[in-house]
Amino acid sequence: MSKIRNKTIQGITVGETFVISRQFTEADMLAFASVTRDYNPIHFEKGYADVKNFNDRICHGLLVGGMLTEVGGQIGWLASEMNFRFKRPVYFGDTIECTFTISEIDERNRARAEVIYRNQDGTIVLEADLAGILPGEPEREVLETMVAQGDPTNKERD
Repeated sequence: MSKIRNKTIQGITVGETFVISRQFTEADMLAFASVTRDYNPIHFEKGYADVKNFNDRICHGLLVGGMLTEVGGQIGWLASEMNFRFKRPVYFGDTIECTFTISEIDERNRARAEVIYRNQDGTIVLEADLAGILPGEPEREVLETMVAQGDPTNKERD
């Protein structure tokens, strides 16, 4: 069961922070390129990356940025806005830690969050802020039932 999902069932509050991490591989990039059809040579050709003054080919920014959707998906967050600020490149083999913090919640469960992405050296590589709607009581009750039944559609287990 997801710890994030269980926290959602209990109720999320301002200041709540969720942290996930993953290592990005060339296979991740190839799968992302296949889905998005983004075949920018910066991701595929070292010579092109060299000319752009990168150390090597880089991961797609939105592939890395998409980490916040893992957290959002576990919460059941319905996104309405996402803003990204790309700070540093992410290379294949980098491990990125994504820290997702709830910064505002209003009376209608509309929320904002700030997200910071750091590489294995602690360097900020990406920042994001987002807005959306958190699950209300009826949705949390459905999540609780799903979890009680083993949460069969949720492939994330922590």
